Amino acid sequence: MRKWAKRAGWTALGVTLTTLVGLASWEPFLAEQPGPPPPERHYSAEILRDGFGVPHIHGKTDADTAFGVAVAHAEDDFSTLQDVVAMTRGRFGAIAGPDGAGVDFAYHWLGARQTARAHYGELPGDVRAVLDAYASGLNHFARQHPREIKLARLFPVNGEDIATGFALRLPFFFGMDRVLRPLSEGAELLPEHGPPLGLAPPITPGATHGDDFIPSHPMPLPMGADASQAGSNAFAVAPQRAGDGTTRLLSNSHQPYRGGVAWYELVIDSDQGWHFAGATFPGSPYPFMGHNADLGWTNTVNRPDLIDLYKLETSPDKRSYKLGGQWRPFEQARVWLPVRFGPFTLPIPRTVLRSVHGPAMLYGRGAMAVRYAGIGNLRSVEQYYRITKARNFAEWQAGMAIQGVPATNFIYADKTGTIAYLYNAAMPDRKPGPNWRYPVDGTRSDLIWQRSIPFASYPKVVNPASGYVFNSNNTPLLAAGPGSELDPGAIPAIWGVELDLTNRARRAAKLLAEPGPIGRDRLLRTKFDTGYERAGYVAYMLDGIARLDLRGEPELRKAQALLAGWDLTADGKGAADALAVLVLEQAMKNSYGLEPLPDPKAELAKAAAHLSKYFGRIDPPLGELIRIRQGSIDLPMDGGGDTLRAATDWTVDPDGRLSVKHGDSFIMLVEWSKDGTLRSQSIQPYGAATTRPASPHYADQAPLFVAHRFKPVWFTREDAARHARSRKVVSN
Repeated sequence: MRKWAKRAGWTALGVTLTTLVGLASWEPFLAEQPGPPPPERHYSAEILRDGFGVPHIHGKTDADTAFGVAVAHAEDDFSTLQDVVAMTRGRFGAIAGPDGAGVDFAYHWLGARQTARAHYGELPGDVRAVLDAYASGLNHFARQHPREIKLARLFPVNGEDIATGFALRLPFFFGMDRVLRPLSEGAELLPEHGPPLGLAPPITPGATHGDDFIPSHPMPLPMGADASQAGSNAFAVAPQRAGDGTTRLLSNSHQPYRGGVAWYELVIDSDQGWHFAGATFPGSPYPFMGHNADLGWTNTVNRPDLIDLYKLETSPDKRSYKLGGQWRPFEQARVWLPVRFGPFTLPIPRTVLRSVHGPAMLYGRGAMAVRYAGIGNLRSVEQYYRITKARNFAEWQAGMAIQGVPATNFIYADKTGTIAYLYNAAMPDRKPGPNWRYPVDGTRSDLIWQRSIPFASYPKVVNPASGYVFNSNNTPLLAAGPGSELDPGAIPAIWGVELDLTNRARRAAKLLAEPGPIGRDRLLRTKFDTGYERAGYVAYMLDGIARLDLRGEPELRKAQALLAGWDLTADGKGAADALAVLVLEQAMKNSYGLEPLPDPKAELAKAAAHLSKYFGRIDPPLGELIRIRQGSIDLPMDGGGDTLRAATDWTVDPDGRLSVKHGDSFIMLVEWSKDGTLRSQSIQPYGAATTRPASPHYADQAPLFVAHRFKPVWFTREDAARHARSRKVVSN
């Protein structure tokens, strides 16, 4: 008996060990495998780096330059580039665990790979050549640095992989997370934001609308970016308003400081005329904003209604849905999400559904399908490339008319003095009648829209009499100052254009509308403004706190009195700044998400308790509370969550300080003088090599960043060579 028990024990141990080995090793073999590498060809690029490590990349052809972009970026941040590649294969969970699995679920549910596979061959040859060259650059670096590779069988990548990354990320810049999170987590789904121009009845905070959603297989969805979160300011000033005849463009994007949508600065230059300075995201062969010699643009997130929900009638077995009086089977796919837990990677099964409308998900009483702007469209890959090569406003508009980028405001300026604001949004050409802010009848095929409104219909302001345009994630009805604003009657309600104002927009509108020239100094004072207007959520919170009867609560009464004397600025000079910024944080986030505002007393108590616990006082200097931290760098930061000088989100460190992780990120000031001479400057919170602690450029820009100072952008090849600290030629 003992003999058999011993054998059984050894057998059980063997099975356990085999299982553990399998869990530790299965993923690279059963996961989505690399496709064929790009067509074999020779690439060569020169990479010059200035004193801050910013690369200036030159190639004979655009493809050579794209190859160099991949190598340069990998030298600085191969870790994040691999994360992005893993996302394009549904393998991010094998790196990032449960959070990464949420991205993988989105990848499968949206059909990002299917979109790229179906339409990659339709892209023009020069676009595919750039994507293939960029992929070749990543492959080259991976071969040269095998010890840095995170996942087995992640390389080689090809142009289709790069295009897949675009298809996956773009929907999250206009709110897909606000739809997919509730669907996947079983939460109640409300409209994305408030009623546009009277289209829908007012939404009562906390009220329910329609059926509760009880989807199968809840799954969190952290894209690692919070791309639809509050953030970004953009300004353009025409020469006649500048006072010195200079055209100015100020880009002030708010993005995470790390991850798949953290900015990476570069200058690209090819003998084929592709020459552009700006910033890109990991996984892109070209900048998404910045300037060439003749023109430039920047972006802010906008929030039109670009996502529609269709309530489906399903068969009893949930395998079919009714459309046009007929039952149709769902397209179904069983997928396995790799989820890392310590040394093991667990395979988690999920079923993804698709209807004619788009991706679908089951819930308690049926199913819901989603259709969104840009669905099945890969042309953003071409559009970004074309507009970087534009040489005048007409060419730039021709590139924008591709309508591949489904959302984000564009602020434009060029050396001729033309400035413009474009509310870029591929609004679905919906059938009038239904209330599109809520789920519509999915049994009606006539409600499945097939195209977007024409580009000519996009709201825009070109060369306004005010001499300036701006946006701070606010309604397009406030974009150019008194007398130059868009006519609300020209914006159909069915588009779902946002009407709300951020504090940043209120401040920018007020400061820019003041009389007199808007020169360089005034523009920068506006950008770095730390003020609040006592309006909207700010007034709600401050007035609510002022009305509190806090007799019997002496500590809160002290906080109330301190806040009563606040000067409405977060410049770090006032005793109440730290308390005020903390009190307003949650209200700012709720306001931007159009959610019910928090209880003023609760926020006051929470803020006072935090400051008392970690600082022993409720009035520490703001710079002691809010910090820029990277490696050995630990510097004070000014501004608040919704000031033009923005610290939008942070991590609470063990010492109680708030380490900023989202807010003012890449900032660029571009100037064209009367004679067309170009001057460009930029700054970012850390440095060019944010994941390379041993690099001198890990955080070398931080001192300038906190001091509101800039560094030069060496745009021409001659200037880049003159100021180069390193030079290398890379080739495969």
